[in-house]
Amino acid sequence: MDEKPIYHEKQRLQFCLLHALNNLMQVTTCNFLCAIRDVVVKFNLFFVVKEKDSFRRAELDAIAEKLLADDPFRSQWTPLSLIFKPHHNVFTGNYDVNVLIAALESRRKRVVWHDRRNGASSINLAEESLLGIMLNIPVRRFGGVWSGRHWVSLRNINGVWYNLDSDLASPVSFEHQEEMREFLNNVIDQGGEILIILREKL
Repeated sequence: MDEKPIYHEKQRLQFCLLHALNNLMQVTTCNFLCAIRDVVVKFNLFFVVKEKDSFRRAELDAIAEKLLADDPFRSQWTPLSLIFKPHHNVFTGNYDVNVLIAALESRRKRVVWHDRRNGASSINLAEESLLGIMLNIPVRRFGGVWSGRHWVSLRNINGVWYNLDSDLASPVSFEHQEEMREFLNNVIDQGGEILIILREKL
């Protein structure tokens, strides 16, 4: 039986979290039904079509807006806060970890923040409930003029771990777990954060 091709979204603007989530879930984004869902999410309508595992921009925007509704510091916002909101940028994305956690919880996934003091050796890559790993890494672009953070997903597909970074031209496989652990330790050394994504046990 032919294996399904690895799903890999490429980087667009600052929507790296959107791409990383879909690459992690390995579910091709839908077209017509998701377009309907975008309208439903935007206008808070009742939606009866079965939820897809893939994510769309409208859904992440809605999650970010819901988080804003409970922001205790909203009274301290400036006019720029209408664009550069605490959890996302209304034009380019740039979603934060709170959006990531809420999004994955909506798909019955649990996010565990890895204690960087323990290094990558403490991560059980053979854990049965392990769906994948999300990284938040510092990046510099445009010759170092602009610096920010970037979301990256790693996932074991058919027994092989892959780096599904949306900045890559295509997924890159790790030859063995030790190579992946070295990669993760380098992420920690460079100031990156590691989040373990677990499937909820039924």
